[in-house]
Amino acid sequence: ECNLMDERLKFVARLLDGEKMAVVCREFGISRKTGYKLINRYNDSGLEGLTDRSRRPYRHANQLPFQIEKLIVRAKQDKPNWGAPKIRERLVRLYPDVHCPAISTVHAVLDRHGLVKRRKRRRNRATGTPLSHVAA
Repeated sequence: ECNLMDERLKFVARLLDGEKMAVVCREFGISRKTGYKLINRYNDSGLEGLTDRSRRPYRHANQLPFQIEKLIVRAKQDKPNWGAPKIRERLVRLYPDVHCPAISTVHAVLDRHGLVKRRKRRRNRATGTPLSHVAA
């Protein structure tokens, strides 16, 4: 059983000894693109560059900026009776140059911070016609 870090270290050591990239990559079963990536990371960061890196994305494309989220929460705290449509409209009027999120997004932010009450749905019970008395 081999350690991934040891294998990467052996790979880099063989390249530093002067062996050709294509030959070493073929023996280790990796592409040349991956080989060049490893050697560049080693040259930039040393041994730390050979460790696994986080795969977490740097940013989330559809995530609301925290400043706008803070504005939404503050508006709801100022006016607790207002809902998502009014808060959105207020943001549009106060900050016309900022892209304002949709009403559903504003509601989702309020829900995430526990600022909306969930109402129980009224159940519409069907009422049938009363039975008539039998004559015969």
